[in-house]
Amino acid sequence: MGTKDAACVDVCPVDCIHPRKDEPGFEATEMLYIHPDECIDCGACVPACPVEAIFTLDETPEKWARFIPMNAQYYQK
Repeated sequence: MGTKDAACVDVCPVDCIHPRKDEPGFEATEMLYIHPDECIDCGACVPACPVEAIFTLDETPEKWARFIPMNAQYYQK
C-alpha cells in the first residue's frame, strides 16, 4: 500500500499486474493489483516485489489477507 514499484510488472510474463505506469489510473491507485484469472502462478513477481507483498492465495500471511478482497474488487469493474 503506497508503494508502486513496478519491478513486478516488468518481470510478469503474462502482463497481469495493473495498473502499469502507462495506464490511466496509475497515479490515483494506492497499490498494484494482480488479475486472478490471468495470473499463471509462475512466481516471477515474488522476488521482484520490494515490499514482499506477493503470495499465493493459500500462503498469504494474515497481515496481508485484507488485501485479497481489495484485489478482487479492482477487477470487478
